[in-house]
Amino acid sequence: MRIIRGLATGTGSFPHLDADKALDLIFKYVPQAPFWPQLPKRDFREGMVVQFSENLPGLKIKGNSLVFEPKEKELELFYEKIISDDPEYFKISPEFAAGLYRFYERLNNADLKPIDFIKVQVTGPFTFLASVKDENDRLLLHDEVFRQAAIKALAMKLRWQINLFRKFGKPIIAFIDEPYLSTLGSAYTPVSREDVLGVLSEFAENIKGEDVLLGVHCCGNTDWSVFTDLPCIGLINFDAFSFLDKFVLYAQGLKSFLEREGVICWGIVPTQEFSSKENAQFLADRLKQGIGSLVKKGIAGKLISERLMISPACGLGTFDPQKAEQILKLLSETSSLIRQNL
Repeated sequence: MRIIRGLATGTGSFPHLDADKALDLIFKYVPQAPFWPQLPKRDFREGMVVQFSENLPGLKIKGNSLVFEPKEKELELFYEKIISDDPEYFKISPEFAAGLYRFYERLNNADLKPIDFIKVQVTGPFTFLASVKDENDRLLLHDEVFRQAAIKALAMKLRWQINLFRKFGKPIIAFIDEPYLSTLGSAYTPVSREDVLGVLSEFAENIKGEDVLLGVHCCGNTDWSVFTDLPCIGLINFDAFSFLDKFVLYAQGLKSFLEREGVICWGIVPTQEFSSKENAQFLADRLKQGIGSLVKKGIAGKLISERLMISPACGLGTFDPQKAEQILKLLSETSSLIRQNL
């Protein structure tokens, strides 16, 4: 696997209506680990839940809503495709992901030498299931039959992406986006630590290959030991700008995670808190403070820096294009500074 130390990548969403404009920024500012942009302002179908809803049994788009109308025949067909191991059935159509297809076309015509990794992403099962309700206004998170189907389908959709982009011969970073898990541990969350361990282990059974680095993105605070304790997870992406002090509390688990060649992707460039006054030196210093805290807790600095990537804290889809570019530019500058000095 190629050198990671300080490499920059991004989370999925962009505010653009034109996929090529978003991709221009991606290839300009994160050329070594580019990814396909999700464009929720372009089309309702590019929202992080609807985008991955095709061919899930019972889900239908009505107007600008995703509704659940279970039908036994759909469930039977679904499991026929699962049993026959058919990732193509779970592909994401161009109408649902314009950026994915343009990304593929751009890679087809690009000089691939500067690229170290290709990043893909899927909405994780907990976030997906907590975003849709059944006909009784109950979250699908509580529907055991659909829950199992969603775990399998979302894993297949990620596997389909991996198969598609393997053509380019680069290692692939595959993110499971799980913002819902920032509520883990809350008295109001019907999800336990054991639930997360079991579901993500099951999810990962479909994602295999030495060329794949499977990661979890959570842009809020959570029980990070869930991810450090999962052998199937090779990358953790967190909001390092807002939750650095909480994250370093899990130093013991992070030490074991890094020693088994795990990667920490520090979301050091702020998104919601971005003020345009931040600069690369400020963010690099903040990152060094976090590294220093982990070193004090017994993790070798060299181990941390060698297994370190950076990203924005979260997606950029809710901002205007100018602000999105400012954030990516700052990300690129911070990456350059870190790679020179770590």
